[in-house]
Amino acid sequence: MTIRDCRDAAFLADPLVRQVLTLLSSEGEAARVIGGAVRNTLMGLPVADVDIATTAVPETVMARAESAGLKIAPTGIEHGTVTVIGHRHVVEVTTLREDIETDGRRAVVRFGRDWQTDAERRDFTINALSVDLDGRVYDPVGGLADIAARRVRFIGSADRRIAEDRLRALRFFRFHAAYGVGNPDAEGLSAAIRARQDLASLSAERIGQEMRKLVVAGGAVATIATMQESGILPLIAASVGDLVALARLPAFEDGEPAVPALRLAVLFGRLQEDVDRIATRFRLSNSERGRMRAALAVGCEASGTPASADHATLYRIGQDAFRDGLMLAGAKGWLPAEAVDSRGAAARGWTVPVFPLSGRDVVELGVDRGPLVGLLLKHFERAWIADDFRADAEGLRQQMREFLASYQQQQQQQ
Repeated sequence: MTIRDCRDAAFLADPLVRQVLTLLSSEGEAARVIGGAVRNTLMGLPVADVDIATTAVPETVMARAESAGLKIAPTGIEHGTVTVIGHRHVVEVTTLREDIETDGRRAVVRFGRDWQTDAERRDFTINALSVDLDGRVYDPVGGLADIAARRVRFIGSADRRIAEDRLRALRFFRFHAAYGVGNPDAEGLSAAIRARQDLASLSAERIGQEMRKLVVAGGAVATIATMQESGILPLIAASVGDLVALARLPAFEDGEPAVPALRLAVLFGRLQEDVDRIATRFRLSNSERGRMRAALAVGCEASGTPASADHATLYRIGQDAFRDGLMLAGAKGWLPAEAVDSRGAAARGWTVPVFPLSGRDVVELGVDRGPLVGLLLKHFERAWIADDFRADAEGLRQQMREFLASYQQQQQQQ
């Protein structure tokens, strides 16, 4: 791979990016696109966000942006970051920095003007590439060679980079899963293993953020296997992962975007207690916890019931949760692949009905308002489900009339 410029990069055609680079590349200042946008462009991958680095201090960035009619938000000004808003999206602009002090979680920095120094404080070589307005690529630490080799390598000493921010031990695995091929870089892996006990000091939120991204990466299975073998996964998850199930799951995802909650459920879920533990240790949202619990419950249920019971399950939990459960059951080996496919296809072809009666129907049949109305509705809804939803509203009302007439007759005979 011999790419030396990004003249045709999509981000350089973006009006906001070009405007900000132009504003900050004059009167003694310089600015470049840096990090992920450059890395992904050179690797032929989609670009989500564009970050700009500059020699200009935040006050200068804000003044020049405002003078050009752009809106700004000082989103991380204490760290030199200003968000510039315009053209219906944003870019983050950060002043070059150098570390003064680090404690493994956060760093004390000061603003600088040296591109080499700023690059050397970053984590991986592939993240330190930058591009100016003319598309020239600047490679201060050998990132181009590592992109060509699909290698994730720390800048300088791997031990030192991790000591500066302990989360980098997990980021190393996540980036390898997303961008690397083959075995992880030996020096980086050794450093991550040496630092594994320090991971206990990280917040659950930070660990969870990395794990969400890692499990959906293309190389997740092999990378997580390495984490398991090295003792890192058991340390952060308090369990081992089901790597066989995780490896099977993509075959059931049918090319749809991978969902972190489902992948975590497949990797760690055996009992509901497992799901709750992972949701707590990774500080997952209530929605994610709920999705994991539903997938495991439906997967267990589907593997123990015939396809004839699927309509009732679908009515209770909906199409999305049912699909999750089938995929989990297939990945875990609880259902054969052909059963997952056939039951999934049948579910997609069935419209989940709405129970056609309401409390008003019950009252109109002569039942006084109160708890009995709800009890009757639940009773007839259960019967309707058991009858595979065949009765319509009039049929259900007739059944209720007969039920009430029979009940009244019994009361009179007592």
